[in-house]
Amino acid sequence: MNTAVATDTIDTSFIPRDPVKDSAQEAFNKLTETVGTPTVENAKMRSRGVNVFYGEKQAIFDVDLDIGNNEVVAMIGPSGCGKSTFLRCLNRMNDTIPSCRVTGDLSLDGEDLYGADLDPVLLRARVGMVFQKPNPFAKSIYDNVAYGPRIHGLSSNRAELDDIVVDSLRKAGLYDEVKDRLDAPGTSLSGGQQQRLCIARSIAVSPEVILMDEPCSALDPIATARIEELIDELRQNYAIAIVTHSMQQAARVSQRTAYFHLGKLVEVNATNDVFTNPQHELTENYITGRFG
Repeated sequence: MNTAVATDTIDTSFIPRDPVKDSAQEAFNKLTETVGTPTVENAKMRSRGVNVFYGEKQAIFDVDLDIGNNEVVAMIGPSGCGKSTFLRCLNRMNDTIPSCRVTGDLSLDGEDLYGADLDPVLLRARVGMVFQKPNPFAKSIYDNVAYGPRIHGLSSNRAELDDIVVDSLRKAGLYDEVKDRLDAPGTSLSGGQQQRLCIARSIAVSPEVILMDEPCSALDPIATARIEELIDELRQNYAIAIVTHSMQQAARVSQRTAYFHLGKLVEVNATNDVFTNPQHELTENYITGRFG
């Protein structure tokens, strides 16, 4: 049987163009540097010229961004824009991915995060991470919080460890709810309580920075509100970076907002300015819902 192979190309000239997408693509192609104020004077963490590759594919392009003391920086942008990938560079979580390669300069109080003499395990004690989905250990509430101080030798006796656990639970706004059942499994708590337990576990090792990767995405509005209140309280003692898909949440909890698009950091400014008077066309298109 004779079979013919079609060689004609499909005519797509009749398909109407989307002027918003065309304009956004043109603006992206022209983007050579971040708009706004990506750097600050009192930076706790500094990033300069950061690029991230997964094998041959580049995911992050030449990002400069500082996180200041006692401030919350919110990272927003469409899915796949690179905000979580960048966040994971800040405590070397990307080291766990064999194909991942990070270039550029990242520092914590001037110390090179990727220096040969810096132990990533100790770095992750200084730069804690709270993940999208609560992940309590299969241990008691007490042991969840005590785990870090134990392995890092932060207490010399049980009384000191008790103080660390209670103080961490208080800072996470959870102690009053669990003080009578510290021996109960951490997994027996509600979703919002589990996330606060994970925050308590993170701050129990006295970190300097807390990273949060969509910490409220799996929570109901009441639990979300409690976490947001907690973030504002924690800001008094820590530098915080949060990735969120909720622009409303970014507006509520952060002092500066960074907008990522296709691996590039497009704009960083005071949060109120980003949402009321964005300087870049891509930022404006995203926050007004024209794409994303």
